Amino acid sequence: MKRIRNNRFEIIDELFEDCCTNPKIEIRDGNYVCLSCGMIITRRLVENEMRAFTADEISKRRRTEITWRTFGPRTIISKNKRDIRGNKLNADTNALFSRLAKIQKSFVNSIERNFHDAHPKLQMLSSKMGIPDFIRDTAKKIYTVIAKRKLTMGRSIEGFIVASLYAAIRIHEFPLLMEEVCEICMIPRKTVHHHLAIILKKVLSDLKLKYKPITAEQLVFRFGNDLGLPMETQKKAINMLVEASKNGLLRTGKDPKGLAASVIYMAAKAGNHRKTQAEVSEIAKVTEVTLRSRSKQIKSKLQ
Repeated sequence: MKRIRNNRFEIIDELFEDCCTNPKIEIRDGNYVCLSCGMIITRRLVENEMRAFTADEISKRRRTEITWRTFGPRTIISKNKRDIRGNKLNADTNALFSRLAKIQKSFVNSIERNFHDAHPKLQMLSSKMGIPDFIRDTAKKIYTVIAKRKLTMGRSIEGFIVASLYAAIRIHEFPLLMEEVCEICMIPRKTVHHHLAIILKKVLSDLKLKYKPITAEQLVFRFGNDLGLPMETQKKAINMLVEASKNGLLRTGKDPKGLAASVIYMAAKAGNHRKTQAEVSEIAKVTEVTLRSRSKQIKSKLQ
């Protein structure tokens, strides 16, 4: 039986008997593919990894590794009075571990204790909101500066956590509203505003990060996707907003949610995808009065 040897693997000729007369087999995305006709022959099976002896070989062949946190001890002596099998500790052993836990606690400073509470919350909230990892990492950098400068003293740690997360969202221009962040994190908006002001004033300048307020153009696509509108309607809404701005629409001091909701409503009404004022205002988290008021202002600039 004819065999073809390719990259230390052997492919049986029977697997590509339907292939072309001049097969050129290579591995692409885990599959054996013929570059001549494009036929996928079979999947590549994982072979036994070669052993690594030097530091360079270890670093090149390493696939996964345990990631430890960069603060505090790697192990913490818990207050549980049972061993790993669930058996109760006797009095002497319990007293020994209590002393060890007290000694270990004295070695951990206040910043490490702060990180021990804050970082898991940041991880949990970012996962809950579906925020990408790079935004979460930026939020961790912001909170690290807050903790090191001891800005949390006398203030809410949870407030700084949510404010750091929202500041990272705005830095990377992720289309997420503050109302949604406060609702998911179950924290008052006033608290987030107060701690966000401290971050803007004392932290972002040290990290050389720029806070970018959300714009109506970004929210148009966000609201359009939530309402299930086609891309043509969303582009038409953007053109309405741009034309109204060129004709003298004053956007200073106006909530971008109301402007985005109004042009979305007008564009959907002009097309074959009508949406009620209640549907649009619910998605945009604005009142119907605001929606009608902004629509009248934009119409006056489009004529």
